Amino acid sequence: MFNLRVYGILINEEKQVLVSDEFIRGNYITKFPGGGLEFGEGTRDCLQREFMEEMNLKVGIGNHIYTTDYFQLSAFNPEHQIISIYYFAKPLEEIKIPLRTKPFDFDEQQMKVYEATKETETFRFIEWDDFSSASVTLPIDKIVASLIKASH
Repeated sequence: MFNLRVYGILINEEKQVLVSDEFIRGNYITKFPGGGLEFGEGTRDCLQREFMEEMNLKVGIGNHIYTTDYFQLSAFNPEHQIISIYYFAKPLEEIKIPLRTKPFDFDEQQMKVYEATKETETFRFIEWDDFSSASVTLPIDKIVASLIKASH
């Protein structure tokens, strides 16, 4: 079974990189914003939907960066192979949700979500000079982080 994921790399005018800090299935992970492709959806549409659902943010989808080109087993389901597709994303409006300055700094509302679902997330920017493959948790994200750093 294939699990198709689509992620956006949003780099703001201050050259900071947006990441999502999540507590999911008992694990703390830092990843790029995005998520699972739904049936009947294109990859760019998926990414626009994910930014709207997660951040209430309209984004434009830019150039393709990377698609997984090796076998990656899902960390959450041993019957799934992960295929991730990455694009640059640009906000089409001001970011309205509160952004954090430190990892996993969940607020009261996010903790209410956690109590109900046992999952929660928050967002923050990482300064360009501090950003590297070590900034993110997932193996494919680490490759993309290295590609972005090498090309900018």
